[in-house]
Amino acid sequence: MLFRSFILFLAFLIGPGAYALTPAEALAMAAGETDPRIEALNNAVAVADDRTAAFIQALSDDAVKVAGDKVFVVRDGQGTDPVTGAGVAVPDDAEDVINNNRLRGELDTALAAIKLFSKDDKVRRAAIRTLQGESDEARLPLIDKAIAAETLPVLRSDLELVRASILIHSPDKAKRLDAATLLGSSKAPSAKTVMLERLKTEDDAGVRAALAESLKKVEASLAWGDKINALFSGISLGSILLLVALGLAITYGLMGVINMAHGELMMIGAYATYGVQGLFQKFLPDLFDGYLLAAVPVAFLASALMGAALERSVIRFLYGRPLETLLATWGISLMLQQLVRSIFGAQNVGVENPSWMSGGVQFFGNVQLPWNRIVIIAFAAAVLLAMAWLIGKTRLGLFVRGVTQNRPIASCMGVNTARIDTYAFALGSGIAGLAGCALSQVGNVGPDLGQGYIVDAFMVVVLGGVGQLAGTVYAALGLGVLNKLLEGWTGAVLAKIAVLVFIIIFIQKRPQGIFAMKGRSAEA
Repeated sequence: MLFRSFILFLAFLIGPGAYALTPAEALAMAAGETDPRIEALNNAVAVADDRTAAFIQALSDDAVKVAGDKVFVVRDGQGTDPVTGAGVAVPDDAEDVINNNRLRGELDTALAAIKLFSKDDKVRRAAIRTLQGESDEARLPLIDKAIAAETLPVLRSDLELVRASILIHSPDKAKRLDAATLLGSSKAPSAKTVMLERLKTEDDAGVRAALAESLKKVEASLAWGDKINALFSGISLGSILLLVALGLAITYGLMGVINMAHGELMMIGAYATYGVQGLFQKFLPDLFDGYLLAAVPVAFLASALMGAALERSVIRFLYGRPLETLLATWGISLMLQQLVRSIFGAQNVGVENPSWMSGGVQFFGNVQLPWNRIVIIAFAAAVLLAMAWLIGKTRLGLFVRGVTQNRPIASCMGVNTARIDTYAFALGSGIAGLAGCALSQVGNVGPDLGQGYIVDAFMVVVLGGVGQLAGTVYAALGLGVLNKLLEGWTGAVLAKIAVLVFIIIFIQKRPQGIFAMKGRSAEA
């Protein structure tokens, strides 16, 4: 082992530019017993050039054949010499190279080691993730070289964690002590796993004490990460509830209409997003990353037009009759669900995230904030600001507030109250469509999409105070954070029950919600 490591170290000093794959090395990796093949593979990885990397990839892809002492890479029926890259004829008696599970694991690790020097940050990050849990000290020279070459502090820290994970299994006590100390500075969950596994087999009392101390530090760091995750998840859920409830804040809070089809208006917005995605995939594939920007106004208009049609055809005859309105809109919700099933089918459909919404922001070792959730939070804030401006600063908002507070006087002042009712209901329905567009980015879209949010949305509006946008914001974010914090202690089902009990008690003590309606209408 020492001699082999020394040879690898000399190969590093010589550098990859002086190394090239030879026919004998290619044959040693492709033919023979498993242990000699793995040894040849490790020797090649340590000083791999482009040819070696390509050959190892071909081995992993089962694209290598052997005939006698000759090795061939065969892709799409064309043979290639792995050493020169030149095209060659493949003999008829050439046999496929067979890789067992152990060899496949070694090939994956070898490819990851080679990719440590890629110019692409994502490729290096994926390679480091593959190497986590590695225990072969023969990898150390390669990892040390990668640490020296790494320019990103986060990836360098991850590489040092991989190095420590290898050294913790060293027969040298001093190396294990150093590794235990280094693992204690890590914030990654994998560091905790490595230390727990090593504690099961560690015999030296000093190393065990160092591991126990480092384990406490890592667990404390991970605990903070869990709290941040719960807080972010709560804000994310709250932003979704806010989007769903904003439409109800108009249709129910301002207009007094108990619209049980609000969830189906969300569903229409989600399916409109799915339709726009399909059009971009078919006609504008090069512009696919921009489909979501086009889907936002389409989702709003689709739901707004459906809402306007419902208000003109059914709901305008039921104002002031809440029970009839509830029953009618519930029936409409069933009809809309069946309509969608007839057009798109009963199965859920998938809506893809644009590439700029993929991945996330990494903090600590166990905290990753997904971009799609971050974008939804920002989108909810933008919709809220736009709605507050529309209601508070525009002529339409003035008319809506006037009709809501005193319909007869607004009519006497020349306001077409029937038209304003339609506009307001269409606005609330359009915002529901925006909520459906946002929800399509975090889950599948199906006919039952809105059913999971309609009750929560009504609770948000009632808790915040009927007709109060500020109360809707506080209630949505508060319920989202409270629900996620309770989930960590009690589980999802008990958390839902606890939130419902809290709302019931709160409404009993304060029926007007967090913010009470101000003005003559509240005093009457």
